[in-house]
Amino acid sequence: MLSADLPLIDDIRAASRQMVRELGFMEATLAATDYAPSAVHTILEIGIRGPMTSVQLTEFLHLEKSSVSRMVRKLVACGELKETFDADDARIKPLSLTPKGRRTLAALHDFGRRQVAGALARLPEAERRIVRDGMMIYARALKASRDAEAGLAKLTA
Repeated sequence: MLSADLPLIDDIRAASRQMVRELGFMEATLAATDYAPSAVHTILEIGIRGPMTSVQLTEFLHLEKSSVSRMVRKLVACGELKETFDADDARIKPLSLTPKGRRTLAALHDFGRRQVAGALARLPEAERRIVRDGMMIYARALKASRDAEAGLAKLTA
């Protein structure tokens, strides 16, 4: 299968690399902030999903525990996140956005929406929907592939 689909695969890989560059992920900081991409994603995901623990962030963002720990400490020190304690289990420390974190979240949404709107403005309406649908389908397929590989790795371990 791989050899027959090689041109398609290589085109998708090239487009993915270009998107990473165009979206600014190769920069030291992201989305007109002073934060690394992982920190920006942390603010976005906590803002969208609500309080999360460091363990949940590690799993959701697919990062190493030590990387998440350092990043969370930095975001707490910068006033973006606050740790609270679970009433039933003091070992559980949900992270939530502070007022500063909510302002940063709003700025991130504004930046991202302007970035996407600028690109979509150059496409006809029909192609805009194709882009959205294709990206959503591809993202689901990537997750399903990773999940299947993780399941296989657990079976062979």
